Amino acid sequence: MAISDPSDLTPHQPHPVIPKLKIYRMFQIGLYQMGLGIMSVLTLGVLNRVMINELAIPALITAGAIAMHQFVSPARLWFGQMSDARPLGGQHRTGYVWVGTALFVLAAFLAVQVMWQLGDSLQASGWSGATYGWIGLLGLVFAFYGLALSAGSTPFAALLVDISDEDDRSKLVSVVWSMLMVGIVIGAILSSRLLPQPVNSTCDALGTSDLNLLRGAVNRLFLVAPGIVLGLALFSILGIEKKYSRFRFRSTTVEREDQITFQRAWRVLTASRQTGLFFTFLLFMTLSLFMQDPVLESYGGKVFGMCVGDTTKLNAFSGTGTLVGIAVTGFAVVPRIGKKNTARLGCLMVTGALLLVIAAGFTAHPKFLQWGVMLFGLASGVTTTGAITLMLDLTAAETAGTFIGAWGLAQAMARAMATVLGGALLDVGEWLFSLPVLAYGLVFATQALGMVAAVGLLSRVDVQEFRANAKDAIAAVIRNDLD
Repeated sequence: MAISDPSDLTPHQPHPVIPKLKIYRMFQIGLYQMGLGIMSVLTLGVLNRVMINELAIPALITAGAIAMHQFVSPARLWFGQMSDARPLGGQHRTGYVWVGTALFVLAAFLAVQVMWQLGDSLQASGWSGATYGWIGLLGLVFAFYGLALSAGSTPFAALLVDISDEDDRSKLVSVVWSMLMVGIVIGAILSSRLLPQPVNSTCDALGTSDLNLLRGAVNRLFLVAPGIVLGLALFSILGIEKKYSRFRFRSTTVEREDQITFQRAWRVLTASRQTGLFFTFLLFMTLSLFMQDPVLESYGGKVFGMCVGDTTKLNAFSGTGTLVGIAVTGFAVVPRIGKKNTARLGCLMVTGALLLVIAAGFTAHPKFLQWGVMLFGLASGVTTTGAITLMLDLTAAETAGTFIGAWGLAQAMARAMATVLGGALLDVGEWLFSLPVLAYGLVFATQALGMVAAVGLLSRVDVQEFRANAKDAIAAVIRNDLD
């Protein structure tokens, strides 16, 4: 056998130097997340308000249909693995992001058309077989919307890892998260401008002509806004993967977020008592943060007499508060009082803000509601920043992808449950109370109690105990998998 040249025996050849992302590139990439923020306002802000208030569809049915796009979120694991193993158009991420975006903006427009048919059927024939058929179809359309969203957003999240290194990844994530909040604010403003004020009746009792006007305006909104979102998605990552991706040079044995499975994630999460406690806290926190999503706009309509455009603006107040909360917390609060105390402070602030939102209902003054929602957004920013930074401390480096991926799944599923629970509690409240403010107050009060429970769970979380035993526990899970 011939002896090779010693230079041929090097373990690997050095890969070309790949440039680091400039700050303007980070903002360009964040345009995709800004688009997702706009779409979240359209689905959770506009559609749920129109279905509950203007079309008189029960809140539980409305919330259940919309939540279908979150219940299919586990599919993101499969889409992530697909983008790893099977390039689309010669690239691992870009093609999936673009195709997924095109499909979910199409699904959003289809959901609107099915919504109108459901409303017409309910008005014409009540709870007939046709009405139930339209309800089922609406749920299927939102499920398709969720699958398309997973097909685009999961490879996008993987792209953020591919194009960054340890020293600049946190900066990239911060910019992208902030752009999501900016998108929510822009979506709220865009919706309020494109949606009409009533001409023949009050905001809480639209006449036939007003409903027809609203139908045309919502259809136009769901053509313009998704078109903008698609354009943002195309531009946001144009040429990024080809120039900045390190994917092909990194070891394929490194465990990544999109390679986890439910069974594996569950065993890792429950391997340590501390991880179980912390993720239970995350479950209560997420449920309590998002339970108001399907009812807030209708709260503004029924209790405060606000129009569709005005209730949609509530997302702008909330998003602005969240942006401020994230910025202040990351630079000023966490360094001073620590991560666990920051998360506790945020939960207590959310509880107080929810009580203010309830109190605003007894005044029926929209300005009080706007300020309450802004304070809720501020408190949410503090809570989220504290919880995420604490989560990084409760993440073992050897299985960081599994922990971060499982948090993503837990968040999506908790948000889905929060959407359904919020609608169900509103229906129960309307059955128990004759005053709308009390019915909606039941939802917000339940959220406040959930936050108090989250604080109790957080007090039992011990980072030092986790660090002492988590690595051994995770290693044992992995050994069992190998056996």
